[in-house]
Amino acid sequence: MTLMTGSGYLESLRDGRQVYLNGERVADVTEHRAFRNAARSIAALYDVLHGEHRERLTCEDAFGQRTHRFFTPARDAADLQAAGEAIRHWSTMTYGFMGRTPDYKAAFMSGLAIGADYYGDFADNARRWHRAFTGQGLFLNHAIINPPLDRSKAIHDMRDVFVHVERETDAGLIVSGSKMLATGSALTNATFVAPVASAALEAGKADDFALVFFARMDNPGLRLLCRPSYEARASSPFDYPLSSRFDENDSVLLFNQALIPWEDVLVHRDRERATGFYASSGFANLYNFQSGIRLSVKLELMIGLLSLGVRANGTDGFRGIQAALGELIALQHLLQALTAAMARDPERTAAGACVPRLEYASALRIQVPLIWKRVRELLETALGGSPLVTVSAAADLLDPELRGWVDRYYRGAALEPEQRLKLFKLIWDATGSEFGARHAVYESHYSGNAEQIRLDSLNWARRRGHLGACEALVERCMADYDLQGWCGGPWR
Repeated sequence: MTLMTGSGYLESLRDGRQVYLNGERVADVTEHRAFRNAARSIAALYDVLHGEHRERLTCEDAFGQRTHRFFTPARDAADLQAAGEAIRHWSTMTYGFMGRTPDYKAAFMSGLAIGADYYGDFADNARRWHRAFTGQGLFLNHAIINPPLDRSKAIHDMRDVFVHVERETDAGLIVSGSKMLATGSALTNATFVAPVASAALEAGKADDFALVFFARMDNPGLRLLCRPSYEARASSPFDYPLSSRFDENDSVLLFNQALIPWEDVLVHRDRERATGFYASSGFANLYNFQSGIRLSVKLELMIGLLSLGVRANGTDGFRGIQAALGELIALQHLLQALTAAMARDPERTAAGACVPRLEYASALRIQVPLIWKRVRELLETALGGSPLVTVSAAADLLDPELRGWVDRYYRGAALEPEQRLKLFKLIWDATGSEFGARHAVYESHYSGNAEQIRLDSLNWARRRGHLGACEALVERCMADYDLQGWCGGPWR
C-alpha cells in the first residue's frame, strides 16, 4: 500500500456514494460545484506528501509503510513535535479553515494497531484498518452524535431514529438509524461511527446501540443529507475566497438496513468498550493537539487581517486599536504555548503510545471556543462596519462605468480600491458570511457542548488525582494552625 496522490484521492471518491443536496443525488462529488474546490483543496494536501516536503511530512511506520507523521503512533516527544510540524504544514495550506482534514481522524486511527487488544474479538479488525489507513493515507470522518430530537428520552427509546443493530447475519451487522454531524463526510473514504463518550447505555436495553464500526462511503445502505453548500453559493473567488474552496459540508448520515461487514466492526454489544475507547485510545489527547495547531494557524491569518484592515482604515495608530491587535497576537501565542507543552511534556496510553498530556488537552479544549469568540469580537469592534463597505460582486469592478465610481469612493488609507475591497471581502468571508458564521459554531461546539467539556475536565482531575492533590494542599495549609495559634513551622 502506498500513500494516495491528489489524483488518486479524487478517483477514490468516484465510488457511487449516495450524497444528496438540493433534492438531488450528486453524481460525482469531485465535479459538482458544491464540493469540487473543497475536494481539490484536500487533494493538494495529498500531493504535498510526495513533493519537496516529503521527508518533513512523512516517515516510515512500524510496518515499513511511508505515511503522514501524525498517522502513526509517536514513540517519544520528538516524534510528537515532528508530527506537529506536519500538522502545521497542512494547516497553512487551508489557512486553518479546514478543521477535519485527514490528520484529524489520525488522532484516533494512529494508535489503532498498538491498542488493538482493547477491542477483544475484533482486535484483528483494528490492526487491518490501521494498516490500510496509514499505508494509503485514507481520509476518514466520524459521526458520534445522535440527532437532538428529544433529549428527555433514553437512547433505547429512540430506536426508530438512533443508530442500532437490527440483526446479525453471517456477513455482518444490519444497521439502521442516523448520526450527525459528519463534517466533510461527502469527501471522505469512510466514516467512523460510535456512541458519544457520555452516552448512557442502559444494561439489557441499549445493547443494540453499543457498537463501533467503520462504514465505507459506497455502502448501499448509507445516505448523506447535506446542509446548504457555501461553495456552491460563492459567486467568485474575489467575493468569497474562503467559502469557494474550504467549505467542509456537514451531513447527517442515514443508515437504512446497511450491511456492515464483520471486518469493519470494532465493538458489538459491549457497553463499556463502546464508550471507553475514547480514554483508552488517547483520542482526546491527540485531536486537541491537531486542532490547537490548526487554530493557531487560523489566528495567524486573523492577525494579518486585523493589522491590514485597520491600516486600510487609517486607524492603526489609535491606542485602543493597537491594544486589540496586541491581545489577538497574545491569544495566538497562548495556543502555540499550549500545543508546544502538549508535545514536549507528554504521557503514555495503556498501550504505550506517546500522546500529549490530557490535562493540557483539556485546557485547550475549553479555551478554544472562548478564544475564537474573542477573536471575532476583536475584529468586529476594531473594524466596525468596514467589512460591509464593499461592492456587491467582482463584476462591479469589471464594469467600466462602475469602476470609475469604485476607484473614487472605495479607496482606503493605505490601499487602492481593488485591493481594499479584496481585503475586506476576505475579512467578511472569515467572520460574517454564512461560511464565517458556520466557523463560529464549529469552533464553539466541535469538541463537545460547553458543560460537557468542563465536566470532563473535572472527572479527569478526579480520576487522575489532581483534584485530590489540590484538596490535600488546602488540608496542609489548614494544618499549620488551630484555635491556639500556629501548630508548627517557622511561625511558632
